[in-house]
Amino acid sequence: MRSLERHRDVGAYALGVLDEAEAFRFEDHLMECPSCSAHVTEFGPAARQLMLYRRATPRFVHPMAQPGPRLLDRLLAEVASRHRAKRRRLLYGLAASVVFAVAGPGIAAYVGHDAAPTVQVTAATDAQSGVWAQVKSEDTDSGSTIELKVKDPNGPHSCRLIAVGDDGSEQIVTTWAAPDDDGRMSTMTGGSSMHPDEIDRYEVRNADGQRLVTLDPK
Repeated sequence: MRSLERHRDVGAYALGVLDEAEAFRFEDHLMECPSCSAHVTEFGPAARQLMLYRRATPRFVHPMAQPGPRLLDRLLAEVASRHRAKRRRLLYGLAASVVFAVAGPGIAAYVGHDAAPTVQVTAATDAQSGVWAQVKSEDTDSGSTIELKVKDPNGPHSCRLIAVGDDGSEQIVTTWAAPDDDGRMSTMTGGSSMHPDEIDRYEVRNADGQRLVTLDPK
């Protein structure tokens, strides 16, 4: 009779409702009863689900509370809604990836074409020579394009604009002949293989190499 009661305790043991002494005695029975051992294994999933339910149930809910008649419908509707939302996010992500993959090179080319070039404007007047000059440099792929405006009251003579690099190298940007000393502004354009950020300074010199004015863009 006691052995039959032990067989009936398999469910209680699996659910963890036996007291410590009864659980100890049932474990002794399990060592000799393959049938109860198999039943305990079968109860495992149900016991885990009940454990999860207990952990997820607020303390103020009565242990014998039962779900309402519409609970299952609401749960199914919520699951379906989450699946639809997840599917929409996946489709939107795929669509965005396709658009970027197709239009990406064009977008990059468009942005690169419209990007404003780097322009520097520097002006200076030499107190000794009285020469005023302004240099506007624009960064390009091959270096710099440079516009020079100069007022030289010491003409007529030949002059040149020199770009001096950070490494000390020099390049002639442009040359011109200053007119008579009427003080009118002259405008010239030229170029350099150095980029604006590689140029340390500009110097206006006459044909003898005398520096008439120095422009420091940094």
